[in-house]
Formats: sequence, C-alpha cells, structure tokens
Amino acid sequence: MNALISLWLPILVSAVFVFLASSVSHTLLPFHKADYGKLPGETEAMDLFRRLGVTPGDYYFPRPDSRKDLADPAFRERYKKGPVGVLTMMPNGGHPMARTFLLWFLYCIAVSAFAAFLATRGAAPGASRRAVFILVAAAAAGGYVLGLWQNSIWYGKSWATTARSTIDGVVYGLLTGAAFVWLWPR
Repeated sequence: MNALISLWLPILVSAVFVFLASSVSHTLLPFHKADYGKLPGETEAMDLFRRLGVTPGDYYFPRPDSRKDLADPAFRERYKKGPVGVLTMMPNGGHPMARTFLLWFLYCIAVSAFAAFLATRGAAPGASRRAVFILVAAAAAGGYVLGLWQNSIWYGKSWATTARSTIDGVVYGLLTGAAFVWLWPR
C-alpha cells in the first residue's frame, strides 16, 4: 500500500492530462462529430416520448415480457419487422455538466490508480522508464478502452464510434504512461 500511496502525484497528474485531452478531443477537434446522428422526425419523436411518459433509463425494443415470448410468432414478426434498438433516455436538461465532469475526473483517477497498483506489482522504484511506461500505458489503455467494445457487440453501438473512442483510450493510456515515467520514484 505504501508503494501505491507514493504514486499519488502521477495518479493525479495523469488524470488531469487525460481530462484535458478528452476535453480537446470532444470539443475542439472534429474527431467525434459523427458519433451521434440526428433522429429523423426529432420533434415528433420527442413529443411522442413525452406523451408516453418515457422516463430516464435504458430501453430495449422490441422487448419480450418473458423468454416464452421469444418463440411467439407475433413477437418474432415484430422483431423481424423492426425497428430494433436500444434507447437511453436522460433526465430533462441532460446531464448536469459539473457533475458529469466531476464523475469523469474521478473515473480518470480510478483508472490511473488501477494502473499504479499494477505498476507497483511489476516495477520497483528505480525501474526502467520503458518498463514503467509499458505497464502503466497498457493498464490505463485497457481501463479506457475494453469496456467500450461490449456496447458494439451486444447493443449495436456503431463500430466507427467505438473505434474513435478506442483511439482516444489508447491516447489516454499513452498520456498516463508518460505521466508515470515523468514522476516515477527514482
């Protein structure tokens, strides 16, 4: 535990680096412009969701009431006819940005702390810069990337969006590795 505590500075600095890089990637660069398309009939769809009382949450449609429904020809026809989708509804007004940024920063700290934990198991103080970089960058990139892919596999999230976010995650991992090399105890 002492070794992990001694890495508090690279944990925080790498979280700041990733936070800033993600802000640039998502706001200043055109890299993520194509992540979400505009819903055809957006105004009518929003009016319909309001009339139906759709509350914040995740929805899958068409959704069977039970496993038995999966064999029902009427359900199978609805599924075949489509549309089939996953819908996430957020609270009115969307995410409060201050809360979202705080949660993202805490997540960045958590990924860096996880990478630091693994690094303390694989690299001692005074370890080669290369060894520290590889351990930390790989662990951090895994933390930022691997959880994204299941959304494309299971929920139909666009593979192009996942690929762009994967590139971001690899960059975040490299930044984390660089921060740890810079501030690794000698």
